[in-house]
Amino acid sequence: MRIARYALLLSVLAWGCGHTAEQDVKTFAQEVARDVSAEGPSAWRKHFADSPAFFMAVNGRMAFPNSAAATTGIEGVSKEITHIELKWGDDLRVDPLTPDLAVIAASYHEVQVHAAGNTVNDNGFFTAVAEKRDGHWQFRDAHWSSATP
Repeated sequence: MRIARYALLLSVLAWGCGHTAEQDVKTFAQEVARDVSAEGPSAWRKHFADSPAFFMAVNGRMAFPNSAAATTGIEGVSKEITHIELKWGDDLRVDPLTPDLAVIAASYHEVQVHAAGNTVNDNGFFTAVAEKRDGHWQFRDAHWSSATP
């Protein structure tokens, strides 16, 4: 009987940790959209892990193989894109793996205003591993896929 109670207690505690991580990561995702929409592409830097483990792929190709490449790439993109409005879809999903790691996935809609004056609308799907480091969630790796016509 003690083993059954212990197993039940562990299940409840594990659910509670997973539920907390899920809510925290959803809050993090909304913070990312808010920051990128308010500050432009440069806001991404603080939401990408500054770690050798970081990478980002776009449409099936490696865009940033590491954190240093992300910093350089974001600096370049920030000169080309003056404003972004990022909205996650209502299908935002979080799969907590541990209290400090989670998979996040969502459709997105993005409006980009370019320095040349043109506006680009983009729809697609985003997946990432989010990692909690030093009390803050960041993307450890990410993949953006634009919807094909």
